[in-house]
Amino acid sequence: MANRTAIDTIRGYLYQFDLTILELLQLSNDNSVITIEGIEDIDITEANEEIAIQCKYHSKTEYNHSVIAKPIRLMLTHFNSVLNGTQNRIKYLYFGHFQQGHEKLIQPITLDFLKSNLLTYKKENVEYKHYEDLQLNDVHLQDFLSLLEININAKSHEQQSKEIYKILKNQIQCDDFEAEHFYYNNALKVISTLAKEDSVLKRKISKKEFVAKINSKNVFFNKWFIQIKGKKHFLSELKNKYFVQYNPSPFERFFLLEVDPNNYNRSELKDIIFLISKKWGNVRSKNDPNTFSPYLYINGILEEELLCIKNELYNENLKSIDGFNFAGSSFNQKSIIEKATYHNQIKLKIINKTSYIELIINELTNKTKEIYQFYLNNPYFDYNNDSVKHIKIQVETINDLKSII
Repeated sequence: MANRTAIDTIRGYLYQFDLTILELLQLSNDNSVITIEGIEDIDITEANEEIAIQCKYHSKTEYNHSVIAKPIRLMLTHFNSVLNGTQNRIKYLYFGHFQQGHEKLIQPITLDFLKSNLLTYKKENVEYKHYEDLQLNDVHLQDFLSLLEININAKSHEQQSKEIYKILKNQIQCDDFEAEHFYYNNALKVISTLAKEDSVLKRKISKKEFVAKINSKNVFFNKWFIQIKGKKHFLSELKNKYFVQYNPSPFERFFLLEVDPNNYNRSELKDIIFLISKKWGNVRSKNDPNTFSPYLYINGILEEELLCIKNELYNENLKSIDGFNFAGSSFNQKSIIEKATYHNQIKLKIINKTSYIELIINELTNKTKEIYQFYLNNPYFDYNNDSVKHIKIQVETINDLKSII
């Protein structure tokens, strides 16, 4: 029961985040602003209008007036503060999704319905009339009704997400995978981060700022996105998108990995290295002219640890080169780009420093190059050249790569 309650709570947050994303994308003015957890869950401020939205997701609940009554009373309390001159006059929207029972709410809402069903309640067998507690008369309540909108027919979480993907595809000009895994994933991270800010001023964002923040083709390991997809399914989708090739082309592929030097397993790392070498290299046939081997860089690893791994790989029949021709020599990018063949059995090209990566790429003229960068917290290598495919993927642990590549 507790677990189901936690899941429902997570879905509620996700639904609110999604509505915030949707409202931001649908703003007509780039300078219009949305505040998260302001007056209500979502506050929209445009040139001549402000709307406070209370958002609820009741996917397993039947609609009853009592469910929406408390949020409406809180809106009336804010309305009363406006009458007293302490707040600006705004519009109010209750936005909710219910499983059934929608026919119980007849609109437009009358004054009598508002007073008897939404503003009157019992607590410990004592009846309270919220409008009387606030000393509001019928004229005030009619004014409040003119500012109030109640929508209990809001779309489901799945329908709302699809609407976001559609808008992202149109506004950013991207495909289905990019809309979901890049821009929507980024949007969730931006909104969930803002929601954690203590200051209300830091929970504000304009449409222009929002679009700029999400316009990145990095795949983040975002806990909210993982809640939706499931980690296993998420990793499988990444694999299907980028790493399912039955006959890989002889491209120059760079695999950039990252480890926490204080917390990683050498055996797991070696398993991944062998996997990369086997799947993304080809030196098996003496008659195949299209032989090749991948480049590997490991960020965060200590120099002496990398040397130990190189020795172990060599002893386990995985021959590698690193651009150093003899003891005491300088790095030579011409040396490390030596073609892997059946005869020399170069199965891996290990790059010792990030500063060498660009030197190698620039040396590989007239060849197709691809960079796959896996990082734990922040990307650590940038290469701004549209001719080179550069995919950046955040992972939770280095072991996740076994399910991706």
